Amino acid sequence: MAKTQLNVRVDEATARAAKERALARGVSVNRYIEELVRRDAGELGRTFVDAAADFMKRYESVFAEEFGADQEQGPGRPAAPR
Repeated sequence: MAKTQLNVRVDEATARAAKERALARGVSVNRYIEELVRRDAGELGRTFVDAAADFMKRYESVFAEEFGADQEQGPGRPAAPR
């Protein structure tokens, strides 16, 4: 994978913390920052899924009322006979 260089400015305490944590993990500061960004990006997807699940839980009765609770049709399932 091609790499792109980013230049960022942080205060001394942040720079020191990044260096110390990278050293403690046995990785470069670059690798440490890259892992932080990847983890943060992954959390966004997880946050979306959690919010969607919460929405469905809260409004399950509304969907059941609107579309019928006895319909267990889903991907790969045939429609229930009427």
